[in-house]
Amino acid sequence: MLRIGCHLSASKGLLAMGRTAKKIGANTFQFFTRNPRGGKAKKIDPEDVRAFLAFAEENGVGPVVAHAPYTLNLCSANEKTRAFAAGVLADDLARMELLPGNFYNLHPGSSGGQGAEEGIRLISAALNAAVKPGQATTVLLETMAGKGTEVGRSFGELRAILDRAACPEKMGVCLDTCHVFDAGYDVRDALDAVLEEFDRVIGLGRLRAVHLNDSKNALGSRKDRHEKIGAGHIGFEALVRVVTHPALRALPFILETPNGLPGYAAEIARLRRAAGETA
Repeated sequence: MLRIGCHLSASKGLLAMGRTAKKIGANTFQFFTRNPRGGKAKKIDPEDVRAFLAFAEENGVGPVVAHAPYTLNLCSANEKTRAFAAGVLADDLARMELLPGNFYNLHPGSSGGQGAEEGIRLISAALNAAVKPGQATTVLLETMAGKGTEVGRSFGELRAILDRAACPEKMGVCLDTCHVFDAGYDVRDALDAVLEEFDRVIGLGRLRAVHLNDSKNALGSRKDRHEKIGAGHIGFEALVRVVTHPALRALPFILETPNGLPGYAAEIARLRRAAGETA
């Protein structure tokens, strides 16, 4: 069975997200660890965590993906911004230890005028300070669309960060279909070639999750604007090929499309049917 879900609001806690996921036909989900624009994280309710873990085991929900706030920029030219990001990263990873065996996804950062090489150095140093050998969470670097000075616009840039990892076994990649398409990787008409390149540069064993999004923009646009499944330039048939590809099918797929819960439920059901599953 496909591991497929969507981004959910964490405002009512983990158990509520788990119940919502089940209600819309999902068996995984993603949530922000705190306000996506930054700030303090909500206090953890140990009972909510215990209840969610029991619910997830009973209902086959997981693994889940926690997403770092968008303001986290480990390679900013501003030292205070980097210090803020390092603090958020350390706090989030400590909190994630209550949810062992799951994923923490982050945008690598934007280097400003420093250049990608310096950005990679700063990101690697920050990750090495935060990621510990014994932790129960795998940190995922997200593939980026390449707008502005984003680091992670190519598989090679992500590989350069991973090569510097002090705990490589605790690091992986989340492939965003919209982002890589906008970055110039043709997952619509050349999926096998893209995955072959990913395997050659990074290794498919390090691909741990997929953000399943259509794109409002054309191949190589570097604009990063998500579209509903089948309504964008990638298209429904191509995204079905993603979720049914033998190298990807076992991964968790997270929808980040511009939808409410009814829209997510419809997309999940449609994708399951196309994959040969009963929705």
